[in-house]
Amino acid sequence: MQPTRISVLLSGVCALMLSMGLARYSFPPMIPIMHDEMGVSESLAGWLAGWNYIGYMAGLFIVWLISDLRAKDFFYRYGMIVAVLGIALMAAHENRVVWYASRFFTGVASAGGFMLGTGLVLNWLLHNGHEDELGIHFSGIGLGIVCAALVVDATGLDSALTVGWRWQWVALAGVGALLAVPALFLLPAPGEKEIEMSRESAVVAAGNEPSARWLWLMQIAYVCAGFSNTVNVTFTSLITELQPLPGLGSFMWLVVGLSAAPAPFIWDRFARRYGSMDMLKAAFALAVVGNITLALTFSFISTLIAAILIGFTFMGIVSLTLSTVARNYGPRATQIMARLTVGYCIAQILSPIFSGTVAEMTGGFGISLTVSSSIMVVGLICLLMIRNESQKLQRPGGGPGAGTGSGSGSTSGSDVPATV
Repeated sequence: MQPTRISVLLSGVCALMLSMGLARYSFPPMIPIMHDEMGVSESLAGWLAGWNYIGYMAGLFIVWLISDLRAKDFFYRYGMIVAVLGIALMAAHENRVVWYASRFFTGVASAGGFMLGTGLVLNWLLHNGHEDELGIHFSGIGLGIVCAALVVDATGLDSALTVGWRWQWVALAGVGALLAVPALFLLPAPGEKEIEMSRESAVVAAGNEPSARWLWLMQIAYVCAGFSNTVNVTFTSLITELQPLPGLGSFMWLVVGLSAAPAPFIWDRFARRYGSMDMLKAAFALAVVGNITLALTFSFISTLIAAILIGFTFMGIVSLTLSTVARNYGPRATQIMARLTVGYCIAQILSPIFSGTVAEMTGGFGISLTVSSSIMVVGLICLLMIRNESQKLQRPGGGPGAGTGSGSGSTSGSDVPATV
């Protein structure tokens, strides 16, 4: 079967649904279930989330060491298989060491699936005369979150298919195996044409790079976002159950996914009109509102609003940040993204461990969410301190500053987004 634009995009969407939506983000809706059935504490949940982010960082460094396109293709496909096996490993034993191993390897697979998959899809599209269309590609993350939430909800305690926590992980792995089929077989292996063009192609001209001060402020802001985003995506389901809104944890996680899926398109449209930096500030501000709402809420409506804001802003912040960097650093975009990603991943490791431990000590997530809100305010201040050092950052349309927001930054196949 000849690869087409639609089939290659579909393979990328399925790869993100598996590697990010299931391998990485199926754990949050499972936390309340494992809390009830297995007595998994808030601190243990935080450590399990932390091991996933440790694996993601390990995968990140592995990916950056790979430069050959054939090697990228090999490790991408290997990562899809590891993602399915890693999900299934959660059901293999009740020992927490087994769970740590599962979360670690799914983290490694997530990094490979996201970064290498995105790069391979971009390579094929750009080298076969198509636009990059990252907005469609990134929708796979939100769709994967939705898929995980639906599977967990369909097999939960109040459903007709109640199977218990162990078989729920098996069900998630089974759905992941189905997604692996198009992810593996609809994406063609790179041919000599793509390999040669990837060696010769140059990324869009970088122009005048922003100052070192601009980069440091973006670095700090992105670290702040990593800390806050991780608290939300890890514990939204558990926080919902503790409101108390029993039985609604997986539903709120579904809302997060439904909000995240269209977020790249929506932020992209606003960024085209108003500028990506202004929209990034707006996303930070909305994230603070979401944190505060979740911390203070005890009602269904307010929790629903918080879940919508969480899903909408966490995807917006990541996509806007990385597309802005890609447009402004050209040939050095990969290195700059790597630098930002390291700080983001460190925040992702520390955040759930800190938040889970504090929640267990205090009996709730109010303090953790308040701290996260304060950290996001620091990040917002950093963004506000950034001056118009590059006119292209603020120009809503036309010229070298015309940005594509979250959906389609001007990148080559090697300059792929680094984390979510």
